[in-house]
Amino acid sequence: MDPLSALRDFTIRGELDKIVRVNDEFRFASDYSFPCAAETAYRSKQGSLYTLETLVYYIKNHHVKHTEYLQNARTQGVTSVTFPDRKPLLDYLTGKVSSSDAIELLVHQNPKFPDLPSANEYRPENPVVVGAAIDAVDEDDGLKDSTNVNYMAMISAIERPLKDRESLLECKNRNFYNVLVASTKREEERQRLESQQRKDGLVAKSRLMGSDDRGLVGYGDDLGYDANPKPKMHLKGGKIGEGVPIILVPSAFQTLITIYNVKEFLEDGVYIPTDVKVKQMKGARPECVTVQKKFSRDRDRVVTAYEVRDKPSALKSEDWDRVVAVFVLGKEWQFKDWPYKNHVEIFNKIIGFYMRFEDDSLESAKNVKQWNVRIISISKNKRHQDRAAALEVWDRLEEFVRSRSHS
Repeated sequence: MDPLSALRDFTIRGELDKIVRVNDEFRFASDYSFPCAAETAYRSKQGSLYTLETLVYYIKNHHVKHTEYLQNARTQGVTSVTFPDRKPLLDYLTGKVSSSDAIELLVHQNPKFPDLPSANEYRPENPVVVGAAIDAVDEDDGLKDSTNVNYMAMISAIERPLKDRESLLECKNRNFYNVLVASTKREEERQRLESQQRKDGLVAKSRLMGSDDRGLVGYGDDLGYDANPKPKMHLKGGKIGEGVPIILVPSAFQTLITIYNVKEFLEDGVYIPTDVKVKQMKGARPECVTVQKKFSRDRDRVVTAYEVRDKPSALKSEDWDRVVAVFVLGKEWQFKDWPYKNHVEIFNKIIGFYMRFEDDSLESAKNVKQWNVRIISISKNKRHQDRAAALEVWDRLEEFVRSRSHS
C-alpha cells in the first residue's frame, strides 16, 4: 500500500494515534512503515508532491486555524499544506470523497531490485528468478535479514499473466438469447403500460380541468367535440370544492419541495434540489404546476390530476375548498392570512407533509412535531430511495382525499 492510501485508511478508521514517528520513518501500527520524506501521490496546486511528513502533520492539526498551523509547522520544520489544498485534502483523507484530481498514480521502485524482470518479461525457462532476487538482497545487505526483504517485489517478479480482460469476459458454451428475449418483452410491457397511463391521465385531467366546457371527448385518434357540453365534475359530499384539487408548497428556497422540483418528485419519484432545477429552467418561475401519479404499487388504479401552487395569497375563497394538501416549511409565518383559526383546523381540513433529510437534526422539526403533519424523510445521496418517499406521499394523500370525500 502506498503512503497516501495508508494514511487515508488510518484516518477513516480513526486510528491516527497509531501512526508513530520513529527516527526518520513513520510506523502505521504494525502494518506499514514509510520514510518521513517519502513523496505521496497528492500533488499541490503549486505543482509539487506533498511528502508523508507534511500530510501526517496536517491531518493531526487540521482543526487548528491556518495562521496558527503555519506558525507551528514552521517551528517544527515541516512543510505546510497550502490554504487552497486544505479542504479538498481533508475531504479525501477523511473519506468524504472517494477520489481527487490532485492524486497522481505513482509507481514506487524498490532500489534493492533494479534489474529484476517484470511480469511481462517472465519466462518459464528461467526458474531461478526468486533465487536471483534473494541473492540481490544478500549482496546489498550482506546477510539475510527478513525485515529488509521485499517479498512483494519477489512475488511480482515471478508473476505470469494467465488471462486478460477480454478472455475473462468470454463465456464459452453460453447462450444469452433467452435473456435478450425476456428483456425485450419486459421493455415492450413497460412501454405498453406507460402508453396506457398517458391515456388514463389525459382522460382524468380533461375531466378535472373542466374540459367538458369545450366539448372535448375521447383521446388519442378519436379526439372530437361534443355538441352538448356537460357541467364540470366535482366530488360528492361537498367537502372538496369543484375543480382540480390543489397542493400548496412553500415559496421559500430553504425547503426541500418547491414549485420548481415538485413535479419530478411526485411524478417520477426523484428528488432534484431546487437550485439545480432553477438553473435548468433558466429562472422561469411557474405560477402553477399540474402533477399526476404516474407510478403505483397497484397497476389497476385511477389517475388523478392535482394543481400545485406556492402563492396562497392568490387563492380566492372558493379555491380554498379545493386545497387538499400542503408541504409545510416548519415556520408559523407560512400560515399567515390563511382562512383558518389555528393549526388544528388547518390540518383537519388539509393534510400536511414535512420533507426532511434523514440525517438532519430533530431540532429543525421541533415545531412540526406539534402539528398533525406527516414527516417524510429522504436521503441526501441515495436517489433510488426517493421513489418510496414519493409513494408514501401519494398513499397518504389519496387516503386523505377518500376520507374527505366520504365524510
